[in-house]
This record gives sequence, C-alpha cells and structure tokens, in this order.
Amino acid sequence: MSSPAPRPPRSTPPASGCTASSRGTSCTPTTWPPRASRSSPTYGGSSPVSEHRSPLLDLPGAVEADAPDAGVAAHYGSIVPEQRRLIAGEGFVDLSNREVFTVSGPDRLTWLHSLTTQHLESLPADTWTDVLLLTPQGRIEFAFTGFDDGNDVFRAFTEPGAADDLIAFLDRMRFMSRVEVARDPEHVLIATGAELMPRIIARDELADLPAELGRPAGTWAYEALRIEQGLPRLGLDTDDRSIPNEVGLLGRAVHLDKGCYRGQETVARVYNLGRPPRRLVRLLLDGSVDHLPAHGTDILDGDKIVGQVGSSARHHELGPIALAVVKRNVDPAATLVADGVAASQEIIVDPDAGLHVRAAR
Repeated sequence: MSSPAPRPPRSTPPASGCTASSRGTSCTPTTWPPRASRSSPTYGGSSPVSEHRSPLLDLPGAVEADAPDAGVAAHYGSIVPEQRRLIAGEGFVDLSNREVFTVSGPDRLTWLHSLTTQHLESLPADTWTDVLLLTPQGRIEFAFTGFDDGNDVFRAFTEPGAADDLIAFLDRMRFMSRVEVARDPEHVLIATGAELMPRIIARDELADLPAELGRPAGTWAYEALRIEQGLPRLGLDTDDRSIPNEVGLLGRAVHLDKGCYRGQETVARVYNLGRPPRRLVRLLLDGSVDHLPAHGTDILDGDKIVGQVGSSARHHELGPIALAVVKRNVDPAATLVADGVAASQEIIVDPDAGLHVRAAR
C-alpha cells in the first residue's frame, strides 16, 4: 500500500495578525552530539541506526550516509546534479531510515487532536500534516508528519530512533479511547520534487522505484534543499529547550485557534505577550573556507557565544549554508562566525515576532 499522491503538507493559517513564516518537519526529542566533518553535511556522532539497510545502497556510486541517516545513501556519486534533478521534479530521495507508524481505530483523529498541537479532528483524507507533542513547559518532545486514509488509519513517520519512545508515550495516553498505535516496518518514506514532498510506499517496492521515478538523489541533496527552504529538522536544528515559536512552526505544526493541549500555555503566552528568546536563522557561510561547521558548533558574535549550528550542507547555487538557533537580540545584520567560518544571516523567525500582537491591542 502506498500513500496518496504527494500534496503540500497541510499548513494551518495563523490567527489574524500572525506574521510567523513557518515550515516544519518531523523530529526527534534529543540533540545529536557534535561531530567534526570537513566535507559532508554535519549531523552528529553516535545516534540511533536504522534497523534496515536500503537496497538502493547497492546502486552504482552509492555512498552510505553518516548517522542519523545511516542505512540510506548520502549520495550516488553526483552530488550537485542530484540536487538539480530534484528541483526539476526528477527522481526521489530514499528516506527509508525514517520510522513509520500507524494510529488506527474510530477515535484516532479526535484522540490525536486532543493530545497534539495540530487541528486533526476534521483532517481531510489524504492530506499531509505536521504534528508536535509538547512537554507541559511547551518544549518540543516529539514530532511526526502523516496523513489519514479516510477509513481507519492515520499513517505517519518520525526520525530514526524516535518511534519507540513516541509510541510508548501515545500508548500511555490511550485510556478508554478506541485507538491502536503500532510500528509499521512494512512501509518506508521517500521524498520527491523541489518541495521534498513525502510519500510512504511499501518496503518491497523500494528496490524497483528507480525504474518508475528515475535515479535517486541522496540525503546530501535533500538536506541542502531543506536548509534552503528553512525547514528545521528537530533534534538537529533544535535542542531540548526549543519551543515551537523559536523555530518557525507556528501555523504549520501548531494550530493557533484550537483548544487545549499540553504545553499550549507557553506557546500562547509567547505568541501573545512576548517574543521567543531565540530564533531560527539560515546562515550563508563563507565559501572560501574548506569545511562546514559541525553540528553543535558555537556561533560567535564578536567574542560572545550567541547560538549553535544545527545542520549544514553545500547547496548547488547558494554554496555552503546552515540552519542555526541564535539569541533573539542578535543584530540580524551582524556577521557571525562558527568554527572560523564567517556567516551572514537570513531571517526565518522574525526577531520582533510577538510585537504585532501587542501593537494591535
């Protein structure tokens, strides 16, 4: 069984007056440890490894990715052309290291609606949506992306190594609800096109997919386009203190007009009364330097540490780029430095986010 034809992820319009520009993705609740790298996108060191090795690693030129994307290809020998093929709508990215799970039963959407940040009780069939589960303090604990088949199953994926803890948490919250939560190892994730649209397919279809969709692109191409689009990968571009307001997820993974859910008070308070203490930025790195700053590298504004690098990659047009979370009061025009690499900032989360709400009163 395959997922529906790719559609843009469901993006809930922010409440009136909201200027948050937000794009999101699935997450893992922990931060990958720093790892030095001189040539590849920087993901972290020891981390969960996929239970399955992709059959596409047997294709000519395939080079396996480092953790957390071990088990799938970083590239197939043509890094820049792979990015360009995706932008042209050709090929696909093998993300079969992501973990797929299902929520089934007649109460699945109302139950998920009551627990999460997203408005799900009236989710149209075959519509992708991003979903968060927060701590009572409003910090991001789990995240996943999925769709409902309109019959009996909500099928979703999350980051490598995150599914077991996520499913255990959901199981504890079932109480009397008529739902079942389970791993789905018979299905895997791929992404297609310049917008990196998710698609879930049967695992046994993966080996034959190049004949249908064309030569695959690796995770390096995927990461470069994701960073260009400002899509945070939680666990890489965030830490265990991150709240949705800081990383551009309002209106995409957080519905601002739905009822109560765990952590809502923090999200609403920061949105209505304050400004997030940190903000997600895209860094345009100095292309004359021969390395990318590693995940977790401190970012300096002069001699002050103002944030950390999340994920980084080499983009076919922009050159070396990265996502990072920095303190809100960092001057957006300031040139920052990470591991000796100078970087200018492109705003993803407005440092003045929240002021528009107070000004309207």
